[in-house]
Amino acid sequence: MPVPTSVQSLLSKQNAHYQVSAIPVDENERSHWHDQHLRNMSAAKSVILQDTNGRVQVIHSADSLLDLKAVNRQLGRDLHAASPEEVHKFCVSHNVHSVPALPKVAGLLTLVDRSLVERNELWVDCGDEAQLLRFSRDDFRNILEDAQICDIAVPLLPLEQDDSNSSDSEQILGAVRNFTQLRVKQRLEETLELPPLSDTAQRIIKLRVNPNADISDLAQIVETDPSLAAQVVSWAASPYYSAPGKIKSIHDAIVRVLGFDMVLNLALGLSLGKTLTLPKEGPHGVMPYWQQAVYMAATIEGLVTAIPRDHRPSFGMAYLCGLLHNFGYLILSEVFPPYYHSYCQFADANPHVGHNAIERHLLGITREQLASALMSLWSMPEEVVVGLRYQNNPHYQGEHSQYAKLIFVAQRLLRYHGIGRGPKLPVPQQVYDDLHLDPEKANNTVANIIESSEDLKHIACELTPHGH
Repeated sequence: MPVPTSVQSLLSKQNAHYQVSAIPVDENERSHWHDQHLRNMSAAKSVILQDTNGRVQVIHSADSLLDLKAVNRQLGRDLHAASPEEVHKFCVSHNVHSVPALPKVAGLLTLVDRSLVERNELWVDCGDEAQLLRFSRDDFRNILEDAQICDIAVPLLPLEQDDSNSSDSEQILGAVRNFTQLRVKQRLEETLELPPLSDTAQRIIKLRVNPNADISDLAQIVETDPSLAAQVVSWAASPYYSAPGKIKSIHDAIVRVLGFDMVLNLALGLSLGKTLTLPKEGPHGVMPYWQQAVYMAATIEGLVTAIPRDHRPSFGMAYLCGLLHNFGYLILSEVFPPYYHSYCQFADANPHVGHNAIERHLLGITREQLASALMSLWSMPEEVVVGLRYQNNPHYQGEHSQYAKLIFVAQRLLRYHGIGRGPKLPVPQQVYDDLHLDPEKANNTVANIIESSEDLKHIACELTPHGH
């Protein structure tokens, strides 16, 4: 396939020398191939930013994080990423798959990260996903004309490393000290100034460790919280579970449809989620918090079923991990509001990057560290603390690691279907082996979840406070 015409004519006008390198695209992997290939090749990629004064093009390496604050300092502006719809419009009008990493591609003011100009040779996204362009250092410099060369990106790899040299609590307290007006107090929960756990959540946590607890104890707690009771009944009555007959009571929902373990964990997940306010804003196209939680819990439930009985982790725990997997997102918006706003802007400008790297760049800690520290303070089960903390580390091998790996697998598989944010990446075979999970069964599970998406959306709507 030839280089896009708009790119060819731009390069011939500039009398540019370049080589075209065709890349074999694996059709099965197409959905994540382009971004990942650019990153593997350390190729140049392009982003369109805008503000009230118009649009700007920025070119940086695909294995780096674009530092939006550095761009705005450089230009004295308040730029943010163009929306996916606007980028799509741009690509259609220039007949390209992605924004070519070439200066002046649409006559826009262009900023280029300095690291690109210092390389002996450079691979460049030409706007066509089946090939890259290769420039020598001199040839690339020749096409820069009046582009501004500046330091506007930071390498991704160090930001993706989990720092285990100091404890999570120390890192969180450091972040609080550096980034908020909160006074660091002796205890972490006081420092984070989070609302106290609801009475319902406290009673369920006590019930969870009581070996003699039975269905009537659980039904009694759920019934005393009218909104929780309505949600459990609505969950049990949803077409997703297709229970025969009408659900008449909480007792009925537990006995006939959901089971003790499921209702216990569902009630706990819901009451914890309501402790914090849902953020009003989020990155472009971010799925509503409860919808994502419901998809994850249902996916993990399916994955556990696909694991042979001898190797299965606890259904209830795995389900609870799925429901709470993104709890740190709520903490981030509640405790660090200005930095949460920056996170949203950075996520929009860096769709090729996972949230961890952005959070480490902005705050020095991740939402997973915040969430697991808080779960620990709230005396939640160790399985949940570990599951939430290590969900992005497929190499973690400590006790309860299978809960973290289940979240990891579920997130990656759902990404393929456009659910969640960040790069689309395959699940390493080793993770499937560690879980005793057959990849084909795992993929079928997710396909079934996607087919039930309308039912799951209905459940999520019931969980979302009105006005969000």
